[in-house]
Amino acid sequence: MNAPIASSLLNPVYLTRLKLTTFRNYETLSIGLDRRHVILTGENGAGKTNLLEAVSYLSPGRGLRRAPYDQVGHQKGSGAWSVFFDLEGASGPVGVGTGLIETATGIENQRKVRINGSAARTSDTLLEHARVAWLTPAMDGLFTGPASDRRKFVDRMVLAIDPLHGRRVTDFEKAMRSRNRLLSEDDPNRGWLDAVETQMAELGAAIAAARVELLSLLAKVIIRNNDPASPFPDAMLSLSGALETEIAEIPSSDVEMDYADRLRSGRWADKGAGRTLEGPHRSDLAVSHRPKGMAAALCSTGEQKALLVGIVLAHARLTAEINGFPPILLLDEIAAHLDVHRRAALFDMIEDLGCQSFMTGTDQALFEAIGDRGKFFTVADGKVSG
Repeated sequence: MNAPIASSLLNPVYLTRLKLTTFRNYETLSIGLDRRHVILTGENGAGKTNLLEAVSYLSPGRGLRRAPYDQVGHQKGSGAWSVFFDLEGASGPVGVGTGLIETATGIENQRKVRINGSAARTSDTLLEHARVAWLTPAMDGLFTGPASDRRKFVDRMVLAIDPLHGRRVTDFEKAMRSRNRLLSEDDPNRGWLDAVETQMAELGAAIAAARVELLSLLAKVIIRNNDPASPFPDAMLSLSGALETEIAEIPSSDVEMDYADRLRSGRWADKGAGRTLEGPHRSDLAVSHRPKGMAAALCSTGEQKALLVGIVLAHARLTAEINGFPPILLLDEIAAHLDVHRRAALFDMIEDLGCQSFMTGTDQALFEAIGDRGKFFTVADGKVSG
């Protein structure tokens, strides 16, 4: 990997305007922004997280809540909704629009993306202009919750540095569903099974390789930026899974062939189970507190939060170094469970990244240390003032 890029040399990426139409509890909204961090304060339920969710649609996928698109529109609306961004992007100023469109036959079920007024072929096009990363209270149980949440966490981190990763994961899951359907038949077509399993093996090996590469690069960033005095301790990350283990030991082409062979020999077991028992969809992420040498799942809730913040910040540095521009960070209720020292340190570290961040909280006083580096807004009942 190339040497780290100083934040002053990074190409800044930031929103200059956010416009919403019939989105969540906002009938209409338009707010002007600049390079400063965006601080959104207000009572619980006022709509602060809804604004972060809107910004998260600047990336592919279903956003930070992973909500079905037909549940995002205003409750008094038709189900259609839109989010528009004026963005100083990686390639210069750009207008980005996305949402569900209402047509003569009803509301479309997939969100559309338009770049400078022209339809984008896929939402992956958004990655040409910005990267978005987030940390929400729902992620506080990441280390003790289901493995599927940790896989999604890893895959979103990979996507920030490898735009093709999301498509690989989607295509693998589609191929796996096809295989499961074929295996459920009394006499499945063996030629089709061979073809689907070959595709799964190719995609599965590529997914595992991308995950392993991400963790290797992230470890280097964490070690290079080690600061024993930091309130956010270093994390050690590793992946458990047959493919990820093999990727570290043998060439990817051999991993593909071995996985294809295991899929073929495991057909009867998978048929009996009603699902595919081995693959990148079964992998897991292990995290430990490096200074303590303790598994994250055994740490206190405060230590787990600090570890998670540290991982997100390290990944933001990695994203900036690889892409040449920092991600936009969405930090929901980030200050609520941090003491004064950790809050001030967090704000300084975010500023050092050279990124624009969006942060929410119920009390403006929690963000006092950010000073004039932030643009403050008050959120109440679907209205934003500042």
